[in-house]
Amino acid sequence: MTGARDWQGTVGRNWAQEQARTDRSFAGMTPHLLEAVAAERGTRIVDIGCGAGELSRAIAAVRPDAQVTGVDISADLIAAASARGHPGNLRFELADASAWQPQTAPDLYASRHGVMFFPHPPGAFAHLAAVAAPGARMVFSCFRAAAENGWASGIARLLPPSAPAPAQTFPPGPFAFADPAHVRACMAGWKDITFTPVDFAYVAGAGSDPVADAMDFFARIGPAAAAIRELPQSARESFLQRLEALARDHLVGGQVAFPAAAWLVRATVDH
Repeated sequence: MTGARDWQGTVGRNWAQEQARTDRSFAGMTPHLLEAVAAERGTRIVDIGCGAGELSRAIAAVRPDAQVTGVDISADLIAAASARGHPGNLRFELADASAWQPQTAPDLYASRHGVMFFPHPPGAFAHLAAVAAPGARMVFSCFRAAAENGWASGIARLLPPSAPAPAQTFPPGPFAFADPAHVRACMAGWKDITFTPVDFAYVAGAGSDPVADAMDFFARIGPAAAAIRELPQSARESFLQRLEALARDHLVGGQVAFPAAAWLVRATVDH
């Protein structure tokens, strides 16, 4: 499970350092979010869990009439986002979105895979609703089940069995919002919630040696990274060999790419 503390520490730092490759891995999802944002009204747009700012920058570019604010809990990611340069209608703020007090009431929230890590999602969504303008809308993406995401299920099959995680009502993590019924239960303060399935390519490797690029990426980001760090030497070597074989099996057209499956979720504030 990946929670707020992880994003404030090593995970956030790694994602900031790997911003080019993490942006690439989600690049196929971004146009779907931009299309959804373009269909919504709103001049005060907030990108929740903005990371290194790729989606925030894209929204600000296509909505020059709007003031866009990217919010993230990771100081490293906010620093990376700010350092990239951005148009005058975009700013970044270090904050926990579940308790953040905006200067003006947002009328549109957006997020690319940034809402699944709240420690208590109902409270977080209720807060976002409470500080939003009447009629505000929300558009976000989240992964569907791990079994539908080839990069996650493929790596999971290579990992040794692990002890079950402690039971939690709202366990944070990349697949925490896979079940629409669970998402509806989490979205306190929101109504008219809809789910649209989106499939895209999760690009893990490219360049002159895509397999080596993918292996380096896996060593820094995602479920393989912890295994590479923590497995004993003998088990690590075997795991890396099988991981490389998995990457080679998904090498097509100069890229190591896996099927990825997400929900595009839309909702209206309930006040």
